[in-house]
Amino acid sequence: MQTPTTAQLLTAIEVLKKLSERIHTHANHSVQQLPDSQLGNDYATKIRAQGIEQNAQITILITELECWRQEVREQRRQSVSHRI
Repeated sequence: MQTPTTAQLLTAIEVLKKLSERIHTHANHSVQQLPDSQLGNDYATKIRAQGIEQNAQITILITELECWRQEVREQRRQSVSHRI
């Protein structure tokens, strides 16, 4: 497997951030559409919890990709300094 470029990793990070925003927006919209009742409140709680969990997982992935991007940057810097 070829190591992705820092630009490719940055693109993946940005896509995940947009996905997180989309999940948040979708959850808010869904909650607003629910009736003001006990059942609606129960569903709203479940939707919010699922959104929080999904965004927590996305945050973990973003952190991993940012670390990988930094590693790739360091490897490239070391490679360039060894050539000089």
